Amino acid sequence: MSRKLRPETRAIRSTMMTDSNAGAVSVPITLSTNFEREADGSYQHGYIYSRLDNPNRQQLEKSMCELESGHVAIAFSSGMAATSAIFQTLEPGDHVLLPDDAYYSTKDLMVELFGKWGINMSPVNMSVIDEVKSAITNRTKLVWLETPSNPQLRISDITAIADLAHAIGAKCAVDNTWSTPIGQNPLLLGADMVMHSTTKYLGGHGDVLGGAVVLKDDELEELLRKSQQVSGAVPSPFDCWLICRGIKTLHTRFKAQMETAEKLATYLEGHKEIETVHYPGLTSHAQHDVAKKQMRGFGAMLSVQVKGGAERALAVTGKLELFTTATSLGGVESLVEHRKSIEGEESSTPDNLLRVSVGLEHVDDLIEDWEIALN
Repeated sequence: MSRKLRPETRAIRSTMMTDSNAGAVSVPITLSTNFEREADGSYQHGYIYSRLDNPNRQQLEKSMCELESGHVAIAFSSGMAATSAIFQTLEPGDHVLLPDDAYYSTKDLMVELFGKWGINMSPVNMSVIDEVKSAITNRTKLVWLETPSNPQLRISDITAIADLAHAIGAKCAVDNTWSTPIGQNPLLLGADMVMHSTTKYLGGHGDVLGGAVVLKDDELEELLRKSQQVSGAVPSPFDCWLICRGIKTLHTRFKAQMETAEKLATYLEGHKEIETVHYPGLTSHAQHDVAKKQMRGFGAMLSVQVKGGAERALAVTGKLELFTTATSLGGVESLVEHRKSIEGEESSTPDNLLRVSVGLEHVDDLIEDWEIALN
């Protein structure tokens, strides 16, 4: 198609493929683990073994690449597998900058696994450029961003930090799970890599695990593809099919969830029982101006600090009826979780912080639910 399509249309078209067997509109699931060879030993359709490639995985990678305006996308069995593959491109002695409030499993992966391999890590408040500058060394090879961060929703200036990384020959990778390709496109802002836990908004229904890395160019493509294929951390054909199905409705779901999240955040900010609301769409947010500059939407995640400490915060989760107390995010149902009790005592997350994933319920019902739980 010659004309330029809008993002919503591209999301639909990128998850479609021509079925030469039956002309099915819904993409068939190719469950075969192996593929037939020709008499001369060649593979007519280019597929050898499903760990190496599969039609459904190829379709998902094509879609992710288009959504993030990248050079190539590589799909994995989970977001952590995708993160691990990026870290595997490093060498012993290399130095990594991580947000000081990064997703706790990302920090755990770096310290407990890659730290043993001689890769060094420094936690940094990525929302303060001067702190990033001070933490960079001549051994820094990767600057890892989460923006918004998990769970305190700090915003990092992607362009400014990518420039700092490039000035010393380092790469800049962005975990874009919370924002999704609808909210922002880090590759267009200067980042080299984007990581997604496709488990979250892209799958969108809490029923599939997945991850993906999208690259701006081909420099690390071979290394990441090797990691995917040799380690075997690949999504199944059905996983890929489910994530592609989720992508078809991503724009509609995420826009509705963002609208509700902004209204809920505004309501909670004015409530006498709430100490602080962390949501980049609020003008009170410390990095609101940076968020406006680089985001097309402020997302459907927020966190709140409840007056009365950890005990009071946990009590609120028990009183909420429309917010299921569960780990994960990005589904159609609203979730709430006391993060400190998940992350452990060593976590820097405030004791009274609740992480909130806003779903597709009616906003007035969700606000009423918090009104009852807080009184």
